[in-house]
Amino acid sequence: MGVQISPSILSADFARLAAECERVAGAADWLHVDVMDNHFVPNLTLGLPVVESLLRSVTTPVDCHLMIEDPDRWAPAYAEAGAGSVTFHVEAAAAPVRLARSIRAAGARAGMGLRPATPVEAYADLLPEIDMLLLMTVEPGFGGQKFLDVVVPKIRRARELVKGRDLDVWIQVDGGVTVETIEICADAGADVFVAGSAVYGAEDPAAAVRSLAAQAAAATTASWWCTPA
Repeated sequence: MGVQISPSILSADFARLAAECERVAGAADWLHVDVMDNHFVPNLTLGLPVVESLLRSVTTPVDCHLMIEDPDRWAPAYAEAGAGSVTFHVEAAAAPVRLARSIRAAGARAGMGLRPATPVEAYADLLPEIDMLLLMTVEPGFGGQKFLDVVVPKIRRARELVKGRDLDVWIQVDGGVTVETIEICADAGADVFVAGSAVYGAEDPAAAVRSLAAQAAAATTASWWCTPA
């Protein structure tokens, strides 16, 4: 699988959510849904009932990012509801391996998220248990934040870990992904990109998705990790 763009509906108009999702249909690979509980992060967004309603209204696969406490209890339900990908934060999970296996057993791809300051090396042994590693490039909780360039070396280390073990694990970046930063992330090793305001702040969100994808694809083709050794 090549470059994938996952527009974050956190930047969309919640009053017309289904219509906002339709604006990127056919261009986006995923719809990124941020679930926040005002405990793990200082913000409250939406939960399972809204996700269930959204799943009945869209054709684009849904990528749920759970920024919540006790994901061990709640995450499998999002997979059971029909989300194509469910990401929990390792900082909040009591039993991340068991949780990842539960998500997979429910039919979704299992993602594991890391805050900017959480080192990826500590979780290298968990990589075979997941389908996607999410590296936050802002502090989780709010959209529209500035990209933290200190995370770029971690993206590279993550790609080295995946590449060195020949694992089929996607590396997703989320936070401050724009036309100015997406190529940096792609060159470092990311292949799935969450973009909120860069998509929904554009006059034509679908065109913005295609433009971001083209940028990321070009940077990936020229990157160190896609070049034969």
